[in-house]
Amino acid sequence: MGGLAALAKDMGHTVTGCDANVYPPMSTQLEALGIGLHEGFDAEQLDKYPADVYVVGNAMTRGKPIIEEILNRGLPYISGPQWLGENALQGKWVLSVAGTHGKTTTSSMLAWILDYAGVGPGFLIGGIAKNFGISARLPVADSPFFVIEADEYDTAFFDKRSKFVHYRSRTVVLNNLEYDHADIFPNIEAIETQFHHLVRTVPANGLIVANGTEPHLANALDKGSWTPIEYFGPGMQWDFRRGDEENQFEVRCDDKSRGTVTWDLTGTHNKMNALAAIAAARHAGVPVKISIEALNQFSGVARRMEVRGVVNGITVYDDFAHHPTAIATTLAGLRRRVGLARIIAVLEPRSNTMRLGSMRNALPASLANADLVIIHAHNLGWDAGETFTPISGKTGVFDNLSNLVEAVVATVRPNDHVVVMSNGGFGGVHKKILRALEDKTAEIGQKV
Repeated sequence: MGGLAALAKDMGHTVTGCDANVYPPMSTQLEALGIGLHEGFDAEQLDKYPADVYVVGNAMTRGKPIIEEILNRGLPYISGPQWLGENALQGKWVLSVAGTHGKTTTSSMLAWILDYAGVGPGFLIGGIAKNFGISARLPVADSPFFVIEADEYDTAFFDKRSKFVHYRSRTVVLNNLEYDHADIFPNIEAIETQFHHLVRTVPANGLIVANGTEPHLANALDKGSWTPIEYFGPGMQWDFRRGDEENQFEVRCDDKSRGTVTWDLTGTHNKMNALAAIAAARHAGVPVKISIEALNQFSGVARRMEVRGVVNGITVYDDFAHHPTAIATTLAGLRRRVGLARIIAVLEPRSNTMRLGSMRNALPASLANADLVIIHAHNLGWDAGETFTPISGKTGVFDNLSNLVEAVVATVRPNDHVVVMSNGGFGGVHKKILRALEDKTAEIGQKV
């Protein structure tokens, strides 16, 4: 919604909005754009910020005072995805990136490739791509291309279809499909159906770029597809081979080498993301060679294994991982990079799915590559202590954030890697850990 607000502002509209507990990097982006942000969902703001139309995000449920008052007054409203489809995407070559994991990173890669190729795409991404420093923009100089992160979450309180059916995509990336959003979908089959609905909107002259190793994607595609499909993954049309270093890999298509990517990203999942972005960009006319050149200069995405600071040889990362598979792949990638150095995972199970506990039994195994695990168990609907019993020897569970920070600082030592994982602001814990480490280092220096 923050990115959508930025697009509306660029289109010449006066834009204000409301939310609760907005945190960086989106809060700083909105401030820089001069978009007024009201804290909370009270009805009184309708008089303070009268509007021609109210664009409603899917976090705005019935019962929130502002929504009830919009309905009571009969004010005009529309969902974010529908507004976007009708006002920004009409007539564009839309390249959508869908999947349980990797949407933000792959969308950022794809947008950067197209930009590097000189076609100036518009984009709307659920994070801040470092190559752009923003999450959204309109196409440059009437470019026909628009890259969008296509979410399967429902559209709004009055439209329970997945967001991505509104985008009328011509090129679609299907990264993966696992069970998620337990607050919306009763089972994996329901999500497969929504992905099939997306597939039904892709034209015959379009392209579907699909992860060929994902059985649930295969189920969705088996329900019917009218569009050419290119598969990526081990043994597929688009594949990769590891390079001499962890940060290097060879891109292969049709069993031929197409070039080598050398970058700072870690993990097999990011190599798969890159294959998908390269294949989608080729459909838009970008040669593979140019895509590889672009990825060699790809800087990543904020909050995706982003180094927040280094104190006394201790590196603190911020990562968005909030699903067992994402946690596992993130830590596996870091393990390959740091070797035998200690990894301390600090996890906040914050997403609706995590809070409901539908994936709690998969969490201990997902943290296998961590030497120590620190869990923030505040407001969970399940017993974290019991869940992490299989790895209790290396796990600490804390309800209080200050106590958690103290435990991290007391535990770490030089050359450790602290990975903070949450899909929220986590109470600014990254800064608190770094500040506490600085204080501890200064105190030790004074004693010496």
